[in-house]
Amino acid sequence: MPPTVQKDALAALYLCMARIRAFENAAEILSQGGVSAYNKTADGSAKVRGPLHLSTGQEAVAAGVCAHLTSSDYLTSTHRGHGHTLAKGADLSRMMCELYGKATGFNGGKGGSMHIADFSVGMLGANGVVAAGLPIAVGAAHAQKLQGRSDITVCFFGDGATNRGPFLEALNWAQVHQLPVLFVCEDNRWSATTASGPMIAGPGASARSESLGIAAHPVDGNDVVAVYEKADELVKTIRAGHGPRFLHARTYRVKGHVSVDLAAYRDPREVEEALKNDPIHNARRALLARGSTDAACDQMDQQAQAEVQAAMQAANLAPWPDVSAAYTDIQTTGEGQWF
Repeated sequence: MPPTVQKDALAALYLCMARIRAFENAAEILSQGGVSAYNKTADGSAKVRGPLHLSTGQEAVAAGVCAHLTSSDYLTSTHRGHGHTLAKGADLSRMMCELYGKATGFNGGKGGSMHIADFSVGMLGANGVVAAGLPIAVGAAHAQKLQGRSDITVCFFGDGATNRGPFLEALNWAQVHQLPVLFVCEDNRWSATTASGPMIAGPGASARSESLGIAAHPVDGNDVVAVYEKADELVKTIRAGHGPRFLHARTYRVKGHVSVDLAAYRDPREVEEALKNDPIHNARRALLARGSTDAACDQMDQQAQAEVQAAMQAANLAPWPDVSAAYTDIQTTGEGQWF
């Protein structure tokens, strides 16, 4: 049978994944203050400050799902939100500026890695609280339904979030009100520094979704073609007004919990096996099978690297926030009323 995802579409997915990988590889080194191809003039100081949570190894999920979204569709993310944000169409340079803490970042340098948001492309925000994006997504989807819009909301979360209260609350509300939301569980097998499997009772995430009447669809999260095809089916179903759906993408996070975590608690053989199933390598093989060439794939890799280099240059030159910015974008409790 001929491939269902043609070469041009797969090439776009590959470039998206390469862009995410290049960005996170650079940000990882920048957060450590080390010297690399991305940071040749490093002086040992970290240009990216604060916790940096990487999604290395999970790129196929972000790329395969977001390929079916428009800028008016909404998306909520996790503390590993770089890939989702880029796949949704956010500007790479502005995101790098945000990680640097510069004034030209998406959030004026205040949000950093864990709180990136870009409403112009429907990215409602990364979130440092596990499972906190779920009720936000449901609220956004409810607003879309009340407004009679054809847009949908996509909610990314990890397998660790399924043990949190907001998971069941959000799925229940979405099903009761038949909301246009796609729940995407990035089952990467780790909850911070703890293996998820022994901590999740019962058959797992899909069964919990099915128990609430929301159809669950397992997929190989390291196969971008499989993710793309299944997401296409589910997004069309949701847009047609048939209520929420659940995509259970089984993948693997190859890096530690944060960029300075060496993950020594993992069995090296587990990581070694996971690296053999790298989603970008898988996508390259699929491209070659469709008539592409290694040279064409290398060119896309180089394009992604060049984009990251340009983003770093922009972030290096970008201005720092003015001191007065510290007093904006904050919640007021009523000036003087407590005195």
